[in-house]
Amino acid sequence: MLFRQLFDKTSSTYTYLIASGRGREAVIIDPVKEQLSAYLGLIEQLDLKLVRAIDTHTHADHVTALGDLRNQTSCITVMGEFTKADCVSEHVSEGDKIELDGIQLEAIYTPGHTDESFSFLWRQSHQQAVFTGDVLLIRGSGRTDFQGGDPRKSYDSIVNKLFQLDEDTLVYPAHDYKGMMCSSIFEEKYFNPRLAGKSEAEYAEIMNNLNLPDPKMMDVAVPANLACGQAN
Repeated sequence: MLFRQLFDKTSSTYTYLIASGRGREAVIIDPVKEQLSAYLGLIEQLDLKLVRAIDTHTHADHVTALGDLRNQTSCITVMGEFTKADCVSEHVSEGDKIELDGIQLEAIYTPGHTDESFSFLWRQSHQQAVFTGDVLLIRGSGRTDFQGGDPRKSYDSIVNKLFQLDEDTLVYPAHDYKGMMCSSIFEEKYFNPRLAGKSEAEYAEIMNNLNLPDPKMMDVAVPANLACGQAN
């Protein structure tokens, strides 16, 4: 099994490259435009054929590499069915399976951070992992104050969908700002300070009072990402 977790320092974004082995088909999740050459170099070195490039949602803090990867590798670009990005090649709905050479990802609709966010569940042998985008972070959760975000939908997505997964499921988010690379459903269920022991109303109160500034790149990133990172 081949699994690589890659990091963009500027936006604190994690990108994931998955394949069943060297020389096989691969999928990449949440790629960053500025890291395109690194992805292509790794794909070449490992003799991979990139067949899917996925964005969990329309990012506001960096420009996606989806369009560039499609141009360079002829891969299929993938987002959830509610995205407003009309440049995407393939849309997934709740429960859809993305299957390639020895890899299967299941789409889970998890709105809250944005109204079109999806997570992707990866089952491999006796272990499974979920790529949560921004809806569930390590000991935190994605803000809910723009792009159709809603704290109550976020709570529902996390507590009634993600927290219903096996507690040993690994959690791989799209961002981390404290150097944490991986968590688990067990850890987030019982130790995430925004969620552990909190009611929906308490969670909404927390999220509605974060008072965070807009992401620095929001005005550039969102329009660019609606064009798969290739806006003029």
